[in-house]
Amino acid sequence: MAGYLLLILYLCYLTVVLAQDYQTGMQSGHLPFTVWVIDTIDLFIHEAGHFIFGIFGRFVEILGGSLFQVLIPLATVWVFARANLKSLPFTLYWTGQSLVNVSVYIGDAPYQRLHLISRTAIHDWHWIFNTLGMMDSAEDVSSIVFGAGILVCAAGIGAGLYFEGRDYYRRSAPPAGGPASR
Repeated sequence: MAGYLLLILYLCYLTVVLAQDYQTGMQSGHLPFTVWVIDTIDLFIHEAGHFIFGIFGRFVEILGGSLFQVLIPLATVWVFARANLKSLPFTLYWTGQSLVNVSVYIGDAPYQRLHLISRTAIHDWHWIFNTLGMMDSAEDVSSIVFGAGILVCAAGIGAGLYFEGRDYYRRSAPPAGGPASR
């Protein structure tokens, strides 16, 4: 199971990138390929969320992009864990990474510096905070969502290390009913 442990260690590296360099890397285009791929998938899911939640009115339509971007990875946690708990590190990482991605969008609300998918697109979180009269809270909300994302990534890594340790112990333990160790 050395491959599984290597993947968990790679998730550690990606989580450090998220925690330290994600926003800078997003702006400069210097993110690990894996993070870029997940970001691209998240963008499509985010945009689909606007369409799907649009039936619930303007506010939920605008919120629906970020909401769907987090709900889909969260759903994979539940679906894949039912089949194999060892999938938790990867689905939890995706969920945490999506939260971190949304946190950058939230934190940008007062400044609107992020490049959106078109010049005519509205900044979801700027609109939400303006509508709620909470623009002064954008950075606080962003920090909370960012912290939650990093914690979810860390929980995934912790689960992976637990499963690897458990499996190592099972492989190295003497077989049941075998000779007792002295």
